[in-house]
Amino acid sequence: MPKKITILGSTGSIGENTLDLVSYAGPDIFDVVCLTANSNAQKLADQALKFRPEFVVLADPKNADVLKNALNGSGIKIGIGTDDLKEAGAWPADFIMAAIIGAAGLEPTLAAVSQGKYVGLANKECLVCAGALFIDAVKRSGTVLLPVDSEHNAIFQVLNQERYSEVNKLILTASGGPFRTLSMDEMQNITRAQALSHPVWEMGAKITIDSATLMNKGLELIEASYLFNRPPEDIDIVIHPQSIIHSMVSYIDGTVLAQMGEPDMRTPIAYAMAWPERMATPVKSLDLASVGKLEFHEPNLELFPALTLARDTLTLGGAAPTVLNAANEIAVAGFLAEKLSFLGISRCVDKVLNSFISEQSFTKPLEMLSEVNDYDARARARALETIKLID
Repeated sequence: MPKKITILGSTGSIGENTLDLVSYAGPDIFDVVCLTANSNAQKLADQALKFRPEFVVLADPKNADVLKNALNGSGIKIGIGTDDLKEAGAWPADFIMAAIIGAAGLEPTLAAVSQGKYVGLANKECLVCAGALFIDAVKRSGTVLLPVDSEHNAIFQVLNQERYSEVNKLILTASGGPFRTLSMDEMQNITRAQALSHPVWEMGAKITIDSATLMNKGLELIEASYLFNRPPEDIDIVIHPQSIIHSMVSYIDGTVLAQMGEPDMRTPIAYAMAWPERMATPVKSLDLASVGKLEFHEPNLELFPALTLARDTLTLGGAAPTVLNAANEIAVAGFLAEKLSFLGISRCVDKVLNSFISEQSFTKPLEMLSEVNDYDARARARALETIKLID
């Protein structure tokens, strides 16, 4: 029988690449049973008519009529809004790709985890916002959590989890984004268009900006700590502009194992979809001779303070990573709306974090989802006010 697949966030880049692999493998291998999108009703409708899922959900009700009209008479069940999005997460499937961007993906992904099946995690914010809560839910349900971010997927492939005491460090690689060679003066006037032009990866706007500030790598540091149960001091970050080595694991005997491949997200997606086996993909094989050289550099923490902010919040624990993520989402939206400068993104996040430091409960472990939601909402509100004061 084909493997039944749900894709939470099917119209984004991860969702589209997942569907590309479904098409490549054929209907005997994968059967799409549920698709969701935030607001792109027409693309969701087009996907639904091609893959014929049982259930589709549009989170934003503004374009509901577009979806309903396009699927009229198709027999496909239609859901609208966040409650239906959680229902999509719980829709019976063998494998759920969790690819909703941001904190909005937390509750539907928790619903997916509750099935106790296989979840491909492409939403790092689930672990950043609610790390301990999320991991506890995974353990209780018996879900197999398969990381889809290229870095964490790479570590998953080369980490000997049966001999974990032999691991020395996890090493996350980062392309460095488009501004890694600039001076501080040159970074003062970075435009929206410049920041959206990533030199290696093709991604959505929010993740592309996060990659330019290196906040994306900071969030991945937090994600890796929860995924692989390692303290922040056991996780290093190195700039690797070619993005050929996707991450590494250092062992106590001096061995470093690396996972390599072309910078194509279909590779880690396919690894998660087919696990514990591998599947054929249309990704071209790596030709090291044509690559020529591989470079590695230490990240410049003065130019990219987001890395320090992320590491500090992981050390603080409690609600600090939740606040970091929420403030960053608002700050990035402010930059994209041209209400905040590029350097103002990290300054905004820093100010919001500092505004919570005096709260006694800030660094205490979050034990309920309501606590996560409370800190998330308050951080967003403070970030909106902070944007008005920064630039």
